[in-house]
Amino acid sequence: MRTNTLKEKISRGRPVFGLFVSIPHPVIIEMIGHAEYDFVIIDLEHATTNMESLEEMIRAADLCGMTPLVRISKVERAEILKVLDCGAQGIVIPHVEGRKQVEEAVHHTYYHPLGMRSLNSGRAGVFGKYPLTEYIGQANEQIMVIPMIESVQGIQQSDNILSHPQVSFVLEGAADLSQSLGVPWQTDHADVRSALTVLHEQAQQYNVPYATVTRGIKDMTLWTERGVHIFVLGDDRNTAFRAYVRKRNDYGSVGGQI
Repeated sequence: MRTNTLKEKISRGRPVFGLFVSIPHPVIIEMIGHAEYDFVIIDLEHATTNMESLEEMIRAADLCGMTPLVRISKVERAEILKVLDCGAQGIVIPHVEGRKQVEEAVHHTYYHPLGMRSLNSGRAGVFGKYPLTEYIGQANEQIMVIPMIESVQGIQQSDNILSHPQVSFVLEGAADLSQSLGVPWQTDHADVRSALTVLHEQAQQYNVPYATVTRGIKDMTLWTERGVHIFVLGDDRNTAFRAYVRKRNDYGSVGGQI
């Protein structure tokens, strides 16, 4: 099994950068990889990606030396199993609001003695090239479980969630959190900032790395000063769209068409 370079970089406190990926095509992954991102979070929650496309996208990440994580749509045995058998090196669990969700995900993600993931000698196990007993140990060392906390209840339960020993890092979800707080899409609102501060403090208490969905240089500076070094820089669609708009406007202003 390929070494999880993201996990290794995080353990050394290195800054790492990732993107959510919703466009279901491996070329997108290649572009992000060649742009020297450290990881991608391939989205199964909000996107229409199927398992065949997912496997090709993970393969592209492997070839680019980038860690492929997958945001699952739900905590469910078959989905987690297929995602990992495709070669994902970690799962992101959306809308975590209690320890039970993490416990169930861990049960399906890890092999004995950490969990009860079903045994398979497919792509993730290099098709049985090496003894599966060796692969099981390597998989348990390399795979990551990342809860995404994005509601008031999740913040309130963050103590129970982050105390689980298999939590690799925690990812904030300020957008849905803002809606949960009654201020939808106001991610800079004082109530949202206060809740994120609570989450960050809980993460520090349990020595769990904290990841932020960065919303601009000012936001990144704030979290960097707090010791954060895991940054998700939005998603592929918005990143591409803004680049298209900026380029069209830049050239259009010269041509007098704006």
